Amino acid sequence: MPTLPDFRLETHFARWEFTARYHLTASDAQTLTMSELLALADEDGRERWESLALGYTETRGLPALREAIAATYEQVQPDDVLCFAGAEEGIYLAMHTLLEPTDHLVVLTPNYQAAETVPSSVAEVTGVALRPEDGWALDVDAIERALRPNTRMVSVNFPNNPTGAVPTPEAWQRLVDLCAARGITLFSDEVYRGLESNPLPQATDLSGTALSLNVMSKAYGLPGLRIGWIACRDRTVLDRLERAKHYTTICNSAPSEVLALIALRARDQVLARNRGIIATNLPLFTEFFDRYPDLFEFTAPDGGCVSYPRYLGADGVEAMCEALVQQAGVLLLPASIYSSTLTETPTDRFRVGLGRQNPGPALAAWADWLDAR
Repeated sequence: MPTLPDFRLETHFARWEFTARYHLTASDAQTLTMSELLALADEDGRERWESLALGYTETRGLPALREAIAATYEQVQPDDVLCFAGAEEGIYLAMHTLLEPTDHLVVLTPNYQAAETVPSSVAEVTGVALRPEDGWALDVDAIERALRPNTRMVSVNFPNNPTGAVPTPEAWQRLVDLCAARGITLFSDEVYRGLESNPLPQATDLSGTALSLNVMSKAYGLPGLRIGWIACRDRTVLDRLERAKHYTTICNSAPSEVLALIALRARDQVLARNRGIIATNLPLFTEFFDRYPDLFEFTAPDGGCVSYPRYLGADGVEAMCEALVQQAGVLLLPASIYSSTLTETPTDRFRVGLGRQNPGPALAAWADWLDAR
């Protein structure tokens, strides 16, 4: 196994996530309790849960679960879906299975660190930065300039973590068409899909060779299930990924698969609930940042439940975030967590999470801390 650098986000969370009083940088929507989720079950889901035997499951995933996942796409059949233990396993196996050392990949920055470091351990990687001066716009021309004769894959994430950016439909279609014309696989991390008001078509619906990654963790707010998947209409790709999965998790947790099935069958209710939480929270965050115009620049995300405001204070964002969590117990993620070895990334940003209920006490503690300085 290649040596990977420390996962900065997880290392930071290991220190603070469960000890800080206020987790104001969560990347997932507010989770459901078991009783709340089971209350959404249809008759079949309830019977599956109550009669569940705790044996091995199918490597590709419970057939009914794959059917429910396929129903979230326009062009996908159940056999076009392969389940994983969260999205991270899907990223890891896709990069290690589909790339060779002689290949080249293009990845967007800023990003979820694994999107950069995992392929960099396999192949040569070029970064293309989203443009903060233009609302974190997708620069398809820059991606095209970065392509090489041996470019095998372009990896993107929309709605983006940490910026909350969503490209225009025109730019998105241009990128899909560019990859298809060059015979390049588009790897599309879509884990926040469902939390935007105007969702883009999913990559695998637009291209028979694209891979769409998703998970129950983010938009659905169910990270404890550890159920993710890749949808791809090129079944030879899924066959390769399935064989790779035999060396990692082999199969998913049987209880998690049934609970994910229940949630997906109630997806309209679950996603509407989570969009409602974000809609309720946005005015609270806007009001907070507007109180301190000399310290912050905040823009609501285009989609997802995270945003990447700018900090203008003379002490710098790293010092601010460190002092804030130590002195007031409010956890944020500073820009260093999203630094890249591939491109320059802004050093004056921090991530906030908008998807958890009742952020008022955390914002009040933050305000008190700022006012006391």
